[in-house]
Amino acid sequence: MIHPMISTEDDMAEPVISLRGVSAELGSRPVLRGIDLTVHRGEVVALLGANGSGKSTAIRTLIGQVPVSAGEIELFGTERARFRDWGRVGYVPQRTTAAGGVPATVTEIVASGRLSRARFGVLRKADHAAVRRALELVGMADRAKDSVNELSGGQHQRVLIARALAPEPELLIMDEPMAGVDLASQEVLARTLREQVAAGATVLLVLHELGPLEPLIDRAVVLRDGCVLHDGPPPKALGQHALPGHDHVHPHASADTEPVRTGLLS
Repeated sequence: MIHPMISTEDDMAEPVISLRGVSAELGSRPVLRGIDLTVHRGEVVALLGANGSGKSTAIRTLIGQVPVSAGEIELFGTERARFRDWGRVGYVPQRTTAAGGVPATVTEIVASGRLSRARFGVLRKADHAAVRRALELVGMADRAKDSVNELSGGQHQRVLIARALAPEPELLIMDEPMAGVDLASQEVLARTLREQVAAGATVLLVLHELGPLEPLIDRAVVLRDGCVLHDGPPPKALGQHALPGHDHVHPHASADTEPVRTGLLS
């Protein structure tokens, strides 16, 4: 079990994530148009919206993969550009394989996520124990010595989540963790996330639909055309085809591509 996180009232009041007036472009195309987003300690917030709405770009600006053209971003009260304590953050990227084609074992991939906590880049006894715990959490301890190239898509996703859990983060950022994952793995991932939330983790998720994670979601932020359309309780009975501005692009389409919209808000 990842260690519980003890928070004071001041901690609860402090935003873990703060985006204020954030705009960003991909190429010369505006993708985010002055969005505001605050996530407080212990919250579980889902970013929803049609493909092309800016969900993944918002995540990528947050972790520094996409530069902002305007606005401010803070993590744990520190300006993102000056933030260095990345061991407090666990990140699960969108639709990728665990090793990117490089030969590696499951343990090696998960251990790479612990390096942000390791002293001088050397894993010690406590680090190896954290890697084992992360593998146990996602039900992959029995595959620890296997090559990641032998895993199914759902197992790859479990390894990526274990890698994010290895540093025992206070904040989990996950970009469509359920996309293309079989039902059994979805259930494992939902259980794992429940345990992290119970331990006090703050979570920001990009989701195509809520699915088995719905009971965990405190707030839903719905984006459309790079703007915040809704910030509040999750829409009731939200399925893939009920989402405002829903499109028929498969979840594995390129991130933030512009779809043909068929929903009520098209």
